[in-house]
Amino acid sequence: MSRLGIELLSVFGMNPVEHAELAADLGCAFISTGLTQLPFNPHGYASWSLRDDPALRRRLLAVMRDRGVSISLGEGFTIRPDAEMADRAVDMDIMAELGAACVGASTMDPDASRTADQCAVLAELAAARGMIATIELVPASSAGTLAAAVAIVRHVNKPNFRLLLDPMHVFRSGATVAALEALDPRDIGYAQLCDVPLQPRDPDYMREAMFGRLVPGQGDLPLAGFVAALPPDTPIGLEVPMLALAEAGIAPRQRLQPAVDAARALLYALPANQKT
Repeated sequence: MSRLGIELLSVFGMNPVEHAELAADLGCAFISTGLTQLPFNPHGYASWSLRDDPALRRRLLAVMRDRGVSISLGEGFTIRPDAEMADRAVDMDIMAELGAACVGASTMDPDASRTADQCAVLAELAAARGMIATIELVPASSAGTLAAAVAIVRHVNKPNFRLLLDPMHVFRSGATVAALEALDPRDIGYAQLCDVPLQPRDPDYMREAMFGRLVPGQGDLPLAGFVAALPPDTPIGLEVPMLALAEAGIAPRQRLQPAVDAARALLYALPANQKT
């Protein structure tokens, strides 16, 4: 299915060139990536930086061209109380150089008004480079409910600024499939896919989100309804970090193949006019 991708968090430190190869091997068209390696690296991959290594960027572009993979989401544009999004223009240039279709923000700023203003700056930077920008609904943040995230989209009021919907965060925040169906489809820019129990297994919410998600169908989330509520052209990134399996030596392809298969089954079950 051309809508599927493999998210950065699912590969725990893998070099982006290998990440693109893995996505292609799994029959996926997309990857998400940040500009630097995440600190969680159970397989001991060599360090890398797309920001500091132009040769790595050239290799990634070549592999993506040869394997039919592209970057669906540029990650790492976190809104923080002590940082200005305007200072990320060079990073946005690199994402544009790499052909990223979209950049994603989450917020660690408790000030909802400042979060919205910083999202407006992100949207302007993205629009100038022909990209979409998104804000991710994450519980306990200033974009912690569907209503709060939609309010940010309304504040920004730009056609290239939309929601990023992750079912763990969406349903754990109390939103429903009906609420997703009621959204303006133009407000949805990107989706991720995973599963979890509806009730947290870990008292540390973000630890579970970063390390302990499940293959679609292994938890309690209403994923068929979630996928059906998305506009049919929405990219879907598999964000299924399973640290315990990685630490047990299970290779990325073996960890992620069941997630890809499950996602394909969800998409296959959609009506014909929603499968594109």
